Amino acid sequence: MAKLFEPITLGNLTLANRIVIAPMCQYSAEDGRMTDWHAMHLGNLAQSGAGILTIEATAVSAEGRISYADVGLWDDETEEAMAKVLDSVRRWSDMPIAIQLAHAGRKASTAKPWDGGGQIAPDAENGWQTVSASNLPFLPDENAPEALDKAGLDRVREAFADAARRAARLGIDAVQIHGAHGYLLHQFLSPLSNKREDEYGGSLENRMRFPLEVYDAVRAAFPADRPVTMRVSGTDWAEGGWDIEQTIAFAKALEARGCAAYHVSSGGLDAGQKIPVGPNYQVPLARKVKEAVSMPVIAVGLITEPEQAEAIVATGEADMIGLARTVLYDPRWPWHAAAALGATVKAAPQFLRCQPRVYKDLFVQA
Repeated sequence: MAKLFEPITLGNLTLANRIVIAPMCQYSAEDGRMTDWHAMHLGNLAQSGAGILTIEATAVSAEGRISYADVGLWDDETEEAMAKVLDSVRRWSDMPIAIQLAHAGRKASTAKPWDGGGQIAPDAENGWQTVSASNLPFLPDENAPEALDKAGLDRVREAFADAARRAARLGIDAVQIHGAHGYLLHQFLSPLSNKREDEYGGSLENRMRFPLEVYDAVRAAFPADRPVTMRVSGTDWAEGGWDIEQTIAFAKALEARGCAAYHVSSGGLDAGQKIPVGPNYQVPLARKVKEAVSMPVIAVGLITEPEQAEAIVATGEADMIGLARTVLYDPRWPWHAAAALGATVKAAPQFLRCQPRVYKDLFVQA
């Protein structure tokens, strides 16, 4: 059997294969509430044959949204809206569903990407005051965030825990905490964005402190038999920033706390980043982490071909692969990968008759 299609276990959760549908923002919520777009989008991906589906970056508070159209899980209304979508998806799919809990920090209060994606001023329609580790804006001409004080840190930490409790009530199978791409927890980790002079800034130990406290709060709030994972940027791709050695140290601290998996992406924190984009460009970061820890490591980034994905897991560079834009472009990518690699994938009975004759053993009925 192809290694990509071997089962893998995250804590007590066993996945049918090693294909992760990574979280992908849709910018289609209303006041944090999921809409029928999400039912259509997630329902489609839940028929893909992947091992697990991750709900897009879900804000733990209104101020934590990237844009005013982001999904949230911070009150009864946002929870009820998500419940309706999940009920619809689960009616037709038993694919495990994870959720990425997030706070955008200084990269919040923006327009939708197709409207330019720029920051919206606090006093403008759909804008608000952002917060961060320090009062440094992402771009020089943006409104500066407010540095979180102790009360603010408590508020954010509890917001993550509350969202985790709501996710548990919704029957979510796993939680991923967003510590990557320049969002709030990454802003605490990186010395480029964290200039604090208290116990949350300065040394690596201090910069990791708040993200680890958030992990502990989420882990305590989410059922012990369901996995909690972390997504990180393996490097800022900027001089003097967060790098792979610090990423490994963070991984070891999380593993000691029972983290179930580590999803290694990169970049997003500094506008001056220089990213060598190309196929597999982030895989070496995942490989270095995997050499240092025993928990499963997920690689992501321009993984588009079945043989490419198989090589990553078969050679031990990572335990799993994440798909984002690839699976938006081709929502049946796991089917096509299984066909190319001689593997088997689950498919709903409504789809069984589309199986090509040449791949007569491709589908197992879901």
